[in-house]
Amino acid sequence: MLSALKRLSLVTRIVIAIILGVLVALLFPNIAPYFSLLGEVFIKALKSVAPILVFALVISSIANFHTSQSAKNFKPIMVMYTVGMLLSAFSAVIADKFFPATLHLQLAPEHAAQAPASIGIILKNLVLSFVSNPVVALGEANFIGVLAWAAVLGVAFRHSSDTTKTFLNDTAAAINRIIQMVIACAPIGIFGLVTVTFAEAGVDTLKSYTHLLGLLLGTMVFVALVVNAVIVGIALKGNPYPLIFKCLKESGITAFFTRSSAANIPVNLELARKCGVDESTTNVVVPLGSTINMCGAAVTITTLTLATVNTLGMHVDLSTMLILCVVASVSACGASGIAGGSLLLVPVACGLFGIPSEVAMQVVAIGMVISVLQDSTETALNSSTDVLFVIAADMGSKR
Repeated sequence: MLSALKRLSLVTRIVIAIILGVLVALLFPNIAPYFSLLGEVFIKALKSVAPILVFALVISSIANFHTSQSAKNFKPIMVMYTVGMLLSAFSAVIADKFFPATLHLQLAPEHAAQAPASIGIILKNLVLSFVSNPVVALGEANFIGVLAWAAVLGVAFRHSSDTTKTFLNDTAAAINRIIQMVIACAPIGIFGLVTVTFAEAGVDTLKSYTHLLGLLLGTMVFVALVVNAVIVGIALKGNPYPLIFKCLKESGITAFFTRSSAANIPVNLELARKCGVDESTTNVVVPLGSTINMCGAAVTITTLTLATVNTLGMHVDLSTMLILCVVASVSACGASGIAGGSLLLVPVACGLFGIPSEVAMQVVAIGMVISVLQDSTETALNSSTDVLFVIAADMGSKR
């Protein structure tokens, strides 16, 4: 039986864990609390490795970032990537205003009362987090501080030797393998979390998960068909939908099932070539886009952060939301290449509001419960948008 389970995909095992967790909670509610340790250990493991993952990935990405002067339309494509992520995050903010989501979290009394009083306090906390000691930031899981120091060190390491850059790449790859080991245990942790949560909250939990998933998927569809349409329409000065549907069909569908933007690079390269894009552009920008163009991740990070804010009863004004959009977009660029990587960046955005890492990691675990559909849709949006903007910029420059 164990051998058969090992042969199943992670998604299948997570689905089985969710079903078993619900059944145990409904049929044996008295023993459900005994499974809480499984969920607690899983969240603790995520909390331990996530700050190091963000630190290593961002340093490596910035230190090894290369551009090519031979890549045509490089700047317009980068502008489209940046604008696309910011508008995606803002779309998630608007969606949350109309359809606010809340989560079932296990909160200590002091956590529920930590609501910033004004934008001034949030900015003050943000600045203080930026200048935090890097060792303290890693130890306390201060993700804003971790991100700031990683960015600064990444820029500094850009002038280092190739050997050093290779070491940074290898370090990031090693941390990635560790997080893959933790995520491989996700079905066990999710089983414990689902069992305890359903035993305590019952059907309300299912409604909460369904609402959150619907909000995420609905926003991503809006980004794909409306936000991207506006950006591409401006670039083409014409009807964007034939190109959008072509990219969704030939790139989005394969990315939905592979759940990896990196694995979908060959598909995007071939699609761009068929559409007449110069290879000097595609060979540089398509792989780069699979790393930094993460509009779906920006939606996920923003939505889950706002759901946490709603649960804690925090008031968020427009200026704070705009800052959140920027933080979510920057965080999305550092999303790990593994399935569900964007979820591990949620604590970065949560740190903007002073939300404790213990709470943020519960949100990450909830995200993994719904990742069966969320992550596949997110990857489809990310990857199809990569090639969409490349082709649109190329076609627009030829008109």
